[in-house]
Amino acid sequence: MGVTNEQNPPVDDTDDLPEQMQVRHDKRNQILASGGQAYPVRVPITTTINAIRLKYPDLAPEAATGDFVGIAGRVMFLRNTGKLCFAQLQAGSGETIQAMLSFDKVGDEGLENWKSLVDIGDHIAIEGEVISSKRGELSVLADKWHMAAKALRPLPNPHKPLNEETRVRQRYADLIMRDTARQVARLRPATLASLRASFANREYIEVETPMLQTMHGGAAARPFVTESNAFDMQLFLRIAPELFLKRCVVGGIDRVFEINRNFRNEGADSTHSPEFAMLEFYQAYADYNDMAQLTQELIQEAALAVHGSLNYELVEGGTRDLSGDWDRVEVFPAVSKAVGQEITPATPIETLRKLCDAAEITYDPKAIHGKLVEELLEHYVVGKFIKPTFVMDYPIDTSPLVREHRIHAGVVEKWDLYIDGYEAGTGYSELVDPVIQRERLVAQSALKDGGDAEAMQLDEDFLRALEYGMPPSGGVGMGIDRLLMTLTGLNIRETILFPLVKPEA
Repeated sequence: MGVTNEQNPPVDDTDDLPEQMQVRHDKRNQILASGGQAYPVRVPITTTINAIRLKYPDLAPEAATGDFVGIAGRVMFLRNTGKLCFAQLQAGSGETIQAMLSFDKVGDEGLENWKSLVDIGDHIAIEGEVISSKRGELSVLADKWHMAAKALRPLPNPHKPLNEETRVRQRYADLIMRDTARQVARLRPATLASLRASFANREYIEVETPMLQTMHGGAAARPFVTESNAFDMQLFLRIAPELFLKRCVVGGIDRVFEINRNFRNEGADSTHSPEFAMLEFYQAYADYNDMAQLTQELIQEAALAVHGSLNYELVEGGTRDLSGDWDRVEVFPAVSKAVGQEITPATPIETLRKLCDAAEITYDPKAIHGKLVEELLEHYVVGKFIKPTFVMDYPIDTSPLVREHRIHAGVVEKWDLYIDGYEAGTGYSELVDPVIQRERLVAQSALKDGGDAEAMQLDEDFLRALEYGMPPSGGVGMGIDRLLMTLTGLNIRETILFPLVKPEA
């Protein structure tokens, strides 16, 4: 129970509220003044709206079931007419049912209190018989009603859809008002359940690795930096779990995965969020071809789990087809075709700069050879891949954790999966030679010292782990939010329940 400071009593600022909110505050006060409760600890519930709908799918008009229930829901529609009142109650999952209140059932006081105290948006509990109305609408005819939670703020106008910015900032209102928001919220756990089932069927072990790390690694990204008071040291929020999952493979967990939160101190747009969910998985005695096949199967199995088909409708229109075996193209041949001349790992960097300049591509003057190749790839090629496509064999100097290609010099056994023009995941044949890995990380440290904020640090403990011997392995990183984009067609902010946004002014 709160304690009132008599010298500084609480300030009543309800007079400054908008008129509709003031009216609702007044109704709350009326409930309390009459000895009632605007927010009771419990209400008499015996079943759910959805359970009633499933039990009585085809009730004839004006039927009485003799089934007396207690239900609760949010009032989404009100019609008060004389001695008979109607309300549409909505469950959190979106199912609705009609509540009917009549003078002969709830009495004069009960009906008048309903008319004077209940607003759209309130949570209401109804006790009564399941019936159908004259129009055949499934209903509960109330013997009693109870306020479950008084809404002090009016709901958004149902005839004026919330814009994206409001949906993201006020996801609670979005979940109340839009079926799509509720569907996407349920799609994520269904997708994760499918992934976990797929891994279980393949004898993978799920693990958890640190979010707070003493050094950042496992990806080229700018980290969030924080401090530990207990240890008096600088720490980094995880940009990737890769180096810890590889430690697991060294330790004998030959098939390992983690579904985790990653944090990258970078820009935000339709496909990027500073905080996001990531799936990473590693398999001993596999290579990047095996991992491409496995990734295709995981995504296809997820689509079947949530849509029942590999060819399905997207939320905002159109369809997506994930069926069949997905195309594979190589980086350097694809770039060569796009620019009209042969580009190889030996192409002079000045040639790449001229090609970028001609295409009006903005790039860092210090950009290395492979980075310029990737700039050309992004500009000319990958945005055109609507159907799932694996882009294979990336430049070696941009992939410090990847094994060099077994045939082609200057490239590594790495792919990026593109769907609808965005990167949906990446896979490697993992670099497991500790001597070469040290050389690569030393080179990364030099880049970092030269001002590259995304370059990795030299992780001596990771190198020590590799020195114990890591078997040949394949690995994949796939954004869960981007997988949801694939399954829905929505942008990344719509697939994350509460994405990071700047505070309101």
